[in-house]
Amino acid sequence: MLKVVPAPDTLIGRRFDIAVAKMLGISRAKATDLIETDQVRIAGRQGDHGKSATLQDGDLVEFDLVDEQRAPEPIAEGMPIVYEDEDIVVVDKPVGVAAHMSVGWTGPTVLGSLLKRGVRITALGVPGRQGIVSRLDVGTSGLMLVCKSDLAYKEMRRQFSEHEVVKTYHAIAQGNLKEDKATIEAPIGRAKVSDFRFCVTPGGKDAVTHWDVLERFGEATLAKINLETGRTHQIRVHFSSIGHPLVGDAMYGANPKLSAELGLERQWLHAMQLEFRHPRTHLNTVVTSRYPADLEHALEILRARHAGADED
Repeated sequence: MLKVVPAPDTLIGRRFDIAVAKMLGISRAKATDLIETDQVRIAGRQGDHGKSATLQDGDLVEFDLVDEQRAPEPIAEGMPIVYEDEDIVVVDKPVGVAAHMSVGWTGPTVLGSLLKRGVRITALGVPGRQGIVSRLDVGTSGLMLVCKSDLAYKEMRRQFSEHEVVKTYHAIAQGNLKEDKATIEAPIGRAKVSDFRFCVTPGGKDAVTHWDVLERFGEATLAKINLETGRTHQIRVHFSSIGHPLVGDAMYGANPKLSAELGLERQWLHAMQLEFRHPRTHLNTVVTSRYPADLEHALEILRARHAGADED
């Protein structure tokens, strides 16, 4: 089915392949393939319409994607809704659930699961990602906000883009962090070695991460983290860059032996709290979460090991 979408303001001036990758949540290589097979194009553009074309203000992007036959998207049945009203819904996203569908992903998504449960979501936003103003990685659990009304989408998109939303995470980093609190300021960009990895690089986008130590175990440190910016994999990349990758995070250098001892199959990272002004009432709104079972179990093991070491 042909869909026509106005070029997003945030992507004006970007190469077409990069813009398509961001609009669909896919790799640049996959975006190039869609452009070259004429499944995505700039409407009415003559001549300069290939992958290296520059997206301009007023452009319309046509999506005429080949309908791949695949099994229906599974529903995240156990995904709790922790806050809901006429404007927004906040879910406690389990690990293994994506924010939205993307090329190559066959598991459950937050958006798809909400829609199949009958939750009404605004039509504003990129097709397949409507209502979503902030995402969590598949391997990261915790609170994620989705907009139900047009009013909420416009206002919450503004609050997130202007860094007015206070996003609090808890994470366990390997090793003993030297300071009790600190800030990491280092630009983040896509790693050349992989479409899926990111790294600290001078040519990246500005990224700022604040952290405070909550508990020390010698071999690892539990920290509370607040983000000023929302770059992909920001917490994971920043902590890896200072020599303290998140426990369980094999992609960014975690010790596999420690991960196995703690029973972890993903990074120890959880979105614990969202604080924002309600888009309609403008009242300060705070939504909180608890650790899921796998992270709680790993934390209990660390506490027990640390207590045993103190007794020796």
